[in-house]
Amino acid sequence: MRNPSSSCSVPQRNSRNRNAGDSPRRAADANAGRGFGGRGSSLGTGRRILYVEGPGDRGILRAWCYRLLPTQGPALLRNSVILGGRRPERAIDHFARAASEAQGVRGLCVLDRDDEHAWPAPSIPGLEFFTWGRRHIESYLLVPAAVMRATGSAATDAPRLERALRDHLPSESNAGALRQLDAKRLLGPNGPLARALGRPLPLAQIARVTREEELHPDVLDLFVRLRALAG
Repeated sequence: MRNPSSSCSVPQRNSRNRNAGDSPRRAADANAGRGFGGRGSSLGTGRRILYVEGPGDRGILRAWCYRLLPTQGPALLRNSVILGGRRPERAIDHFARAASEAQGVRGLCVLDRDDEHAWPAPSIPGLEFFTWGRRHIESYLLVPAAVMRATGSAATDAPRLERALRDHLPSESNAGALRQLDAKRLLGPNGPLARALGRPLPLAQIARVTREEELHPDVLDLFVRLRALAG
């Protein structure tokens, strides 16, 4: 994910322009501007703030909510704040401003691990940090059965996609390899799975069709925290 500019006062863009082919950087800037004090901000109104790195992360979480948090999840995700990358300091600044304007504000910031350099989360009353155990949130979409269901692969596509999954996914018993796997590259539009399928993979749909018993414990742990946040 690309980072937006350092300023938190990014002007809002017309939604038609954003949907008509803005670059990822500009789209992230627009979303970050909306989250950091624009019309969609939680400041002054929301008491529960969810921080996510980007729109793709939010889409995956929203899809998991259909199974795991169907009642409270949609509102929590709708009012989430997009950081425009792995920018916990943005969450800290935004939360401090929100907490100064209303009492009882609580927040949860969800971050990719990205690399082995652990980020020492500060102790901020009311704001919790959750970092994925695997490298990216996309790592938890690598459930072969769910990938096959989500893509609705025709008989001609299925063998190629199944073979690519076998070739590129470590065994489920190899926790270390799965922890290090670059799922963004593997699931990306130019990655080996998309090439085998002949089209980009629908990441949010993979999340939505993943059954609860197929979900990794990290995902279930996050949703325990989301339920607590939603109250």
